Amino acid sequence: MPFLPSRDREYLESKGFVYQEIVDGSQKGLIFPAFRLPANKYDVLQADVLILLPAGYPDTPPDMFYLQPWVKLAAQSRYPKAADQRFAFNGASWQRWSRHNNEWRSGVDGIWTMLKRVEHALEVAA
Repeated sequence: MPFLPSRDREYLESKGFVYQEIVDGSQKGLIFPAFRLPANKYDVLQADVLILLPAGYPDTPPDMFYLQPWVKLAAQSRYPKAADQRFAFNGASWQRWSRHNNEWRSGVDGIWTMLKRVEHALEVAA
């Protein structure tokens, strides 16, 4: 059953994003399959990205994001900082990226904001 707000759905469709809306117990998540990672930064070229939508979304911000498969920084062959914990969702073990959001603007921000945060975190990870 779809749960994504219509303005988020319209944005994702207008940008050509492929995504799945998954309910796992009481959690609602968006999975973006085969999300391209920054070139030459990680030990894989793409990964599935999971964004959990909290109760109260879009007024309440998404917090962290998760990758599957787990990725390592290619140059150091290690997990990025604050990206080494397991999170179970939809029968899989996801790599939790602890990146907190303190700047969410209720009524302004949406899934586009969170996707930009994911892209930025992947670019600057050390």
